[in-house]
Amino acid sequence: MAVRNIFRGILAGLCALTIAGAGASAQPAPPMGPPPAQDSKPALPRVLVWADVQTGFHHDSINRAMAAIEQMGRESGLWTTWLRTDSQLITRQPIVGQGSRYTGRYINAHNLNDFDAIVFLGSGEGTLSDAQKADLLAFVHEDGKGFVGGHASTIAFYNWPEYGEMLGGFQSGEYRVEPHKLIKTDPDFPGIKDFPAIFPEQYQFLNETYRPEDVHVLLRLDPQDLTPEQLARRPDGDLPVVWTRDYGKGRVFVSTFGHLDTVWDDPAVRELYREGIKYAIGADRLGAAKP
Repeated sequence: MAVRNIFRGILAGLCALTIAGAGASAQPAPPMGPPPAQDSKPALPRVLVWADVQTGFHHDSINRAMAAIEQMGRESGLWTTWLRTDSQLITRQPIVGQGSRYTGRYINAHNLNDFDAIVFLGSGEGTLSDAQKADLLAFVHEDGKGFVGGHASTIAFYNWPEYGEMLGGFQSGEYRVEPHKLIKTDPDFPGIKDFPAIFPEQYQFLNETYRPEDVHVLLRLDPQDLTPEQLARRPDGDLPVVWTRDYGKGRVFVSTFGHLDTVWDDPAVRELYREGIKYAIGADRLGAAKP
């Protein structure tokens, strides 16, 4: 009888441990603490290429654009590139995971604090929370970082006026893909002087949110090259193609080139974007990079 009672006791203990273990496994894993600290002085500036198109047009050129920007940074030795097709890293906060493996655990080793510039290739209204929107604006305006807007950047976040203010304006429409004459309004900006005088692309015209006094235009369409029907869509003939803008402490570079995927193989377009990214990063943050 004593032996039987001993076995019953052992069995009861094992059952209790099993139940307790099952209950413990059902609970979310405790946070693992903040993401690991990153190198405070990386060898090269960091560029986040952000191409979230969940709510906008999926340009076929985005794949080639991302590859081209990464290649330009690697071959020039001017920056290192992070490629993302989601908006998770557009935040200053740690990111907490989901699901049975990552619930309650911090999963991102990077956020906006770790980057020197963003190259935005997305479109649509996006999925940013109000906090993320505030963090993005502060990244440029308060932190003095850079923002490069690609081809579709002027048709993103139409319902977010502050984004349009940072960018310099929203698109009203676009002309069909065909060669157009260009005017080099600032040939001294690197990448502009030797840019072709005629270039085939899908060119845009901006709406009333664009104010010429707020931007520095580098390259514009020649209004004399447009048909009367085309000019009627922007009667004042003010048709910027590439421009820069100071936004608080930061710098913004916008290029509307990039609708066609073949554009990203053109040396002139690559040179223009390379110089635009360098401008957005800022000379002070290129100190450790190759000249």
